[in-house]
Amino acid sequence: MHDIAGFLESLPVRLWIDGSEVPARDGKTFSVHNPATGEVLVDVVDATQWDGDAALDAAAVAQPTWAATPPRRRAEILHRAWELVESRGDEFALLITLEMGKPLGESHAEVTYGGEFLRWFSEEAVRINGRYTRSPTGNGRILVTREPLGITLAITPWNFPLAMGTRKIAPALAAGCTVIVKPAQETPLTMLLLAQVLADAGLPPGVLSVLPTSSPASLTDHMLTDRRLRKITFTGSTRVGKLLLSQAARGVLRTSMELGGNAPFVVFADADLDAAVDGAMAAKMRNNGEACTAANRIYVENSIRREFTRRITTRMRNLEVGAGYRAESQVGPLISADHRARVAELVDDAVSTGAVVTTGGKPIEGSGYFYEPTVLADVPAHARILKEEIFGPVAAIAGFDGDEQGISAANDTQYGLAAYIYTSSLDRALLMSDALEAGMIGINRGIISDVAAPFGGVKQSGLGRESGSEGINEYLETKYIALP
Repeated sequence: MHDIAGFLESLPVRLWIDGSEVPARDGKTFSVHNPATGEVLVDVVDATQWDGDAALDAAAVAQPTWAATPPRRRAEILHRAWELVESRGDEFALLITLEMGKPLGESHAEVTYGGEFLRWFSEEAVRINGRYTRSPTGNGRILVTREPLGITLAITPWNFPLAMGTRKIAPALAAGCTVIVKPAQETPLTMLLLAQVLADAGLPPGVLSVLPTSSPASLTDHMLTDRRLRKITFTGSTRVGKLLLSQAARGVLRTSMELGGNAPFVVFADADLDAAVDGAMAAKMRNNGEACTAANRIYVENSIRREFTRRITTRMRNLEVGAGYRAESQVGPLISADHRARVAELVDDAVSTGAVVTTGGKPIEGSGYFYEPTVLADVPAHARILKEEIFGPVAAIAGFDGDEQGISAANDTQYGLAAYIYTSSLDRALLMSDALEAGMIGINRGIISDVAAPFGGVKQSGLGRESGSEGINEYLETKYIALP
């Protein structure tokens, strides 16, 4: 732990405003904990509403110049930042594991994924197009331009401390917007390090600020009343998203919301069973199960359900649980004691309604916030675990018969972020893709996130799209100019 201690001492732990680290005005700090042990990693400066004002002041000064910066220059800064993230990948990966808990291999995967948003949007920065046409009436010409929205508030979650930041920061910067990031209280360190890297890449002062805080509501509530703010982008729970939408309405702010998920994973009898189990493990256990795209409800056609359950139970039982920085660990801790207690509550409720535990089913005693990889069979339709997002290493399995029953079960939710289908029939895959109420569909794939594809949901899973060529549009305003 001596090397880790030295590494932690080298990290930025103060607010990032106007291109440099600054202390909070009142001098307060809060602790960031290691979920594998419960111990304090470091203390971080705690932002207040006055620090929010300072960040808005810096962003307002920088916004006109950054908007006027040539797209090629913005692209070069983002590309350089990608190179620096890649070169410091070991540091970022270790930091993600220490403050969030995921196994080190998955943290390295997040560094690659998160860095790719910087590279992708460096390429999109020079492809912001408008149009010029003659009016159909013949009485003039139509010029349409795309311009940066302006100052953006980005609120990021704890489960992907790097990637959920770069997925918002990169397109905003590419579009010419200044950005203020409020990272999750549990995982602010990765975002502070990213701010330092972006400054090293040449990002001008004031264009990006990072404000860790233990009182997110008081900070963001105050910032959302400021008329200089033009956009809010949020990833998190539907409950908080609805509150932010109501607050954003007061200032008629542009919003993009990536909210809760309750992804169905539908396996038909004609599926390749080995591939389906592999896909279910990937979709369920990526990031310790703490992902909005995680397979939350696994529906298996009844004729193969028993065998599918047997195979996935064996796989889950053999997973190695431990601190993410141990080489042998495949499943790390959950983010907090409260979060682990909620997972346990959902499992206990399912069992009380008739579900059968085939492996796992309880918290792991000792330090840290570990929960056993768990499989629940025969989960009844009214169990809470099929209605609420699990966000943990628990596979809940239920049965169905036929296409219509599979569609009905999969769509029986207020959410609509991701859905997964396993079948050998192309016709069925296309039928299901049309019928499922989700913004993203994986066909015979357990991992669907892609920097080049639009990410987002329908129903109460959110508004707008991130990543892909669509992602930059969330930070652009359309202007029409009438010409003679």
